[in-house]
Amino acid sequence: MYKKIVVLTGAGISAESGINTFRDNDGLWENHAIEDVATPEGYQRDPQLVFDFYNARRQQLSLPEIKPNDAHQALAKLQKQFGGELLIVTQNVDNLHERAGAQVLHMHGELNSARCPRSGKQTTDFGHFGFDTLCDCCPLPQPLRPDIVWFGEIPLQMEKIEQALSQCDLFIAIGTSGEVYPAAGFVSLANQAGATTVEVNLAPSRNNDQFLLKKGGKASQSVPKLVEDILMGMALF
Repeated sequence: MYKKIVVLTGAGISAESGINTFRDNDGLWENHAIEDVATPEGYQRDPQLVFDFYNARRQQLSLPEIKPNDAHQALAKLQKQFGGELLIVTQNVDNLHERAGAQVLHMHGELNSARCPRSGKQTTDFGHFGFDTLCDCCPLPQPLRPDIVWFGEIPLQMEKIEQALSQCDLFIAIGTSGEVYPAAGFVSLANQAGATTVEVNLAPSRNNDQFLLKKGGKASQSVPKLVEDILMGMALF
């Protein structure tokens, strides 16, 4: 039935695995002001605070209770078994999709990656962030920064994402708020392409009215059923 699918996942899919959503109702992330730990200005103002914050976030991923849930597993199954083209894009910076067996595009970066601030070279071969965590690509080695797209920075691989959206016939947004751009505009691009657009969310997103089909409830319950319907060739709308 469908030949080209784009899936966007947000904080809601990881929340079921025990990872707090990026921006809680009080405007904080893990009890820190967004401006202090997720902006270039915050990094310049207090790099040690930022280093400590992301070290703690990375340690959280290694806790035994933090693991992929049924929604992550279902998307990995879809990627393995779907006969057409499938691009999974995530706003999340955790590694739960990969641990479930999926290949995903991290538009906002990754917790388990570091980046040279001068050359942009990425690496996963590093220990804890600190002033002594240096790159190996510059004549004067630079302290590696978290490989995270902070507020005010441009998300990664936007050209590839927008091209896929312009050609897709099914777009699914899972656990997204519809508040953070450019991701919040993906449904509009998919609608322009004539795609069937589906939202899976505990509560309606800010742009819920732009989706043709809305599915409430937990992603871990809705996504596996959705995947089975797609693999069986069923029309969703």
